[in-house]
Amino acid sequence: MKNPMLTRYVALSIALLSITFGCKTNDANTGDFAYLGGEIVNPKNKNVILYNTEGKVVDSFKLDSNNRFIHKFTNLQSGLYSITHGGEYQMVLLEPNDSIMFRLNTYDFDESLVFTGNGAKKNNYLIRTYLSNEQEEKKLIKYAKIEPEAFNLFIEERRKIQLDNFHDFLAQNDESDFFKSIIEANINYNAYANKEIYPFAYFGNNKLIHIKDLPEDFYAYRETVDYNANHLRHFYSYNRFMFSHIDNMAAHSHYEKHTFHNKFDRHAMDFNKSKLDLIDSLISDETIKNNLLKYKTRDYVSHNHTETDANEMLDYYLAKSTNDSDKKGMKELVSSLKLLRQGNPLPDLDVINFDGEEHELSAVIDKPTVIYFWSSNSKMQYRNSHYKVKELKSKFPKVDFISINLNRNDGETWKAIISDYNFPTEKEFKFKNPKKARRILAVNYSNKAIVVNENTTILHPNVNIFKTDFPETLSNLVQKKHLIVSQ
Repeated sequence: MKNPMLTRYVALSIALLSITFGCKTNDANTGDFAYLGGEIVNPKNKNVILYNTEGKVVDSFKLDSNNRFIHKFTNLQSGLYSITHGGEYQMVLLEPNDSIMFRLNTYDFDESLVFTGNGAKKNNYLIRTYLSNEQEEKKLIKYAKIEPEAFNLFIEERRKIQLDNFHDFLAQNDESDFFKSIIEANINYNAYANKEIYPFAYFGNNKLIHIKDLPEDFYAYRETVDYNANHLRHFYSYNRFMFSHIDNMAAHSHYEKHTFHNKFDRHAMDFNKSKLDLIDSLISDETIKNNLLKYKTRDYVSHNHTETDANEMLDYYLAKSTNDSDKKGMKELVSSLKLLRQGNPLPDLDVINFDGEEHELSAVIDKPTVIYFWSSNSKMQYRNSHYKVKELKSKFPKVDFISINLNRNDGETWKAIISDYNFPTEKEFKFKNPKKARRILAVNYSNKAIVVNENTTILHPNVNIFKTDFPETLSNLVQKKHLIVSQ
């Protein structure tokens, strides 16, 4: 008996390829364009948005009556593009002459995604490496407990297996050098990132001084690192490596000047200035450099520092960045953070509950409360944050936890996610004006949370519910064991 869904899938593949090859015969330069089409099962809405290699919107499509779309790229630049639908996000590697169709089910977005057509094999391989890296990343805490020599051997053996498997794939499939560089970068930089993160997990803040005692060959790969890989600037494994690498190098620099065994302070001014110095000296590509400068500075100023410290770091950043838009945004962030210091009232903003009713944020707070945020664009983050809050609620029955969605959409996607995962709706909200709210509350990353008391006085403007010390921090805050940071 035929599978009707598979039959429709094959039919769409044939239709797409027919359109592709039919159109190609009419083009003088067949190497400058490609086709991408898709079918979405159980769509969240009728929109599919396509982003180019610069992270800018290429086009927005309406799904037809069969929940399908097709797009022709002209003057195509080889690279990693991305498609979003209903808050989900997925990358696709496109090169001239590709004619790719994908099919996915929104109930299992990542795992259900399958490509067919010319260029499909490389994308299916890329998806498999993403999913594999995601699973391995979850196990890093467990791996990081083993001794440095054993950890180094484990990471290197795993990397070799992945590269060998990839080379076996290439022996049977003729793929471009660009594709080869993307997969090899994904394998290598993911392994390198694990090594850069390792000492922070293994030694912890109390014994991080032993970072200088790691085996000599532990970081041998650093000689091959490309700090200016512009084609990888939106690539997760590359950015994950660069972020952790800068932290690691700055820690080494720190212990060249501090030989004592005091607890390591990630928020120390000299340590964070050292990060900016390293970025400025190691990287010449302006896009990569400016992004790292921005995010490392933002991480520092978003912590609960004094206004003086925040301004000092801001000035240090402004002298190094060449991106005027970033610099303007950082000035606005530091300005917003002045209103979010401990002891200040929480700025009042309008929120909308699950039933569509509008409230002032202060009106829904009547006890010590943790306000946490999530984006529809990050399934892992919104699932994990809600599961973590469920765990925290059992430990802190006298504390409220308010969930606020950050996206600018019509609310249907937001509600669909809440319903699909059976999240309790009572404390679920979205901002009436998300852009304004994110600026005022300085929510630049979704793992940020704000703790207030029953009078909406800020107890802490920037905590992370996933940190291992968060339960202790929250307990101290609600028991009024906090200090108001001096101005």
